[in-house]
Amino acid sequence: MTMITLLSKAAMAVFVLGGLLCCGLIASAAPPPFPGNTGDYHGFTRHDFEVDGCKVIVVSPKDEAKHRPWIWRAEFFDHRPELDLALLNKGFHLTFIEVGNTFGCPSAMKHWDAFYKQLTTIYAFSKKPVLEGLSRGGLYIYNWAAANPKCVGVLYGDNPVLDFKSWPGGKGKGPGSAGDWTKLIADYGFASEAEALAYKKNPVDNLAAIAKAHIPVIHCAGDADEVVPYEENTVLLKERYEKLGGKIEVIVKHGYKHHPHGLDDPTPLVDFIQKYIK
Repeated sequence: MTMITLLSKAAMAVFVLGGLLCCGLIASAAPPPFPGNTGDYHGFTRHDFEVDGCKVIVVSPKDEAKHRPWIWRAEFFDHRPELDLALLNKGFHLTFIEVGNTFGCPSAMKHWDAFYKQLTTIYAFSKKPVLEGLSRGGLYIYNWAAANPKCVGVLYGDNPVLDFKSWPGGKGKGPGSAGDWTKLIADYGFASEAEALAYKKNPVDNLAAIAKAHIPVIHCAGDADEVVPYEENTVLLKERYEKLGGKIEVIVKHGYKHHPHGLDDPTPLVDFIQKYIK
């Protein structure tokens, strides 16, 4: 048998194997197990390990949905977890990375990049997660989505901070938080408060890439929010996102303040998410 014949047969074998894999006739290798410690999270299995020097949490569903969908919570893990638990019951994974109270600053976003890469490559998670931003978590999810618009399935904000001048800056209707404002200026590397106030990449100012990617957005917001004023955050973002052609739904909690967060019955949120996350 000639060398040419051997090479031809090898090439044909590769071609046939590739076809079988594409057709699903041969199962691809299963993702590896998560490292670190395991524990219980509301009856689900919780995995604690590190990625890029940060502590992370991955909670596994009991019956995993196709394509490994996931919800990625920014800040306040396990606070009002009704939506997280509902999606776990639908086969989603729940994830979290601890980057400190850093307001979605550039260094925090680099850790997010590393976490996303590991989950979508090593562990074969869906390329388009649901990003969940509760309160200041809104800065994280919108900043990451603006930088990575092709890597997001749905954005969910719960009384989200969408302009740091509003909170923690306190430059609008709300009182802000002086200590957090000082820390935010340092975390972002601003030379002065004036530089922070002139910043043009707050979520309310930085929606073009998100709208161009047609990312569906849903918010749950109290219209009497005294901490993260509704008009300066969700209302302003909704107006601007719709002007750019974006789709956004807002569940208004009339008369509600910043707390309590979430919905006792998260069904409207689950229905919205499942409409776009297949």
